Amino acid sequence: MSEVSERLIDEIALREASLADARREHDAGELSEREFARIAARESAGLARARRDLVALGAAPGSTADVGDARVRVHRRRWLAVALVAFATALGVVLWSAVGPRQAGNSITGSITLGHAQQIQQLLTEAEADVANGDPVTALAAYEQVLGLDARNVVALTQAGWLEVSAGSSGHDPLLVTLGERYLARAVAAAPRDPAPRLYEAIVADSTRGDAPLARREFRIFLSLSPSTGQLAIARPFLVALGLPTT
Repeated sequence: MSEVSERLIDEIALREASLADARREHDAGELSEREFARIAARESAGLARARRDLVALGAAPGSTADVGDARVRVHRRRWLAVALVAFATALGVVLWSAVGPRQAGNSITGSITLGHAQQIQQLLTEAEADVANGDPVTALAAYEQVLGLDARNVVALTQAGWLEVSAGSSGHDPLLVTLGERYLARAVAAAPRDPAPRLYEAIVADSTRGDAPLARREFRIFLSLSPSTGQLAIARPFLVALGLPTT
């Protein structure tokens, strides 16, 4: 299979996943009709184009099963790019250390007696360890498991969003950036008074989108939510660069 064909299959898998996520969010009342229609129109148009281009290359569009592993493949390739970008990796670990849970726990592997809430906490603890050990692919899988159990889990939404944006930004993949931004938007919607999702949202607006007005607005909201000393330390260089107060 050529590199172009593989890229198109990856795109098809990601767009199908994005469309499925949007449909679930709409059914759960987390997306309005207008928002869902906009996302569905965008992803459907992208899918039609990618499938047409794949056929033009002499390859069949394939079934869902044929592209079922494509998202894993594209994440693994993108994380190679992330690993080469020290800032993205270091910032992800620093952010996680400052705003993520720091609770001890053993691996969930082999246990069959964990309750629902405890299972979620075990997965979050495992994901934290994976990030600290430089394994964002496994961490992201754990966060997605958490979201399968609790679609509004703020920690999982926030951390998955940051990892997706980091991967997409480092790998120059706007689809992953978009997926990550949607996770972060859901985290903010689920916990509008939590400073952690606002911090991520503001950093992404400034560093990834280059949208200074949006970054300033999000940082101002963040500052109004009584952030921790650690969160303020992370935000400080961005606040200074944007001409905002640092206390």
